[in-house]
Amino acid sequence: MSSFPQARQKPTYRDYLTWPADERWEILDGVPYNMTPSPSTIHQMVVGRFYARLERMLAGTPCQPFVAPTDVVLSEQDVVQPDVFVVCERGKIKEAAVFGAPELIVEVLSPHTALKDKREKKAVYERHGVKEYIIVDPVARYAERFFLNADGTYGKGEVFGPQEKLPLKVLDGLEIPLWEVFGEI
Repeated sequence: MSSFPQARQKPTYRDYLTWPADERWEILDGVPYNMTPSPSTIHQMVVGRFYARLERMLAGTPCQPFVAPTDVVLSEQDVVQPDVFVVCERGKIKEAAVFGAPELIVEVLSPHTALKDKREKKAVYERHGVKEYIIVDPVARYAERFFLNADGTYGKGEVFGPQEKLPLKVLDGLEIPLWEVFGEI
């Protein structure tokens, strides 16, 4: 997935800002990842439904949901564009990007990003203190939630099926009906 020319040193957010605007990239642990090809239609439908529910549920609260492509700068060598995320500390939100860890990140799996979402991104999100990380598989139709423990590590993931509600711990237990996210009656 990483096809960026090798540099003598790891690229930083400053380098990232100079890359072509018509390309989508992320940097994880100083390794650039090209975000192409574009996600599938089912991926985008699930992203849109998840975001729409969060936007409705968080209206009138200090928490703000976002949808990709919005840059999240976790460090100089960790720049991501999560599918959906929520920031409750408004000071992190700047015009160009969000600076610092969101409270909640949702990644919807695609065949070409699934391994990265489950391994590299999970490790980066854990290291930077993302309190709740949710991986959604739109094909197998489940969500797996990881919550940051007091020791700064994610515990064992909890799996939720398409007929269940997904409680969001970091958002005071707001529940996302997964059947709606997956487009089921």
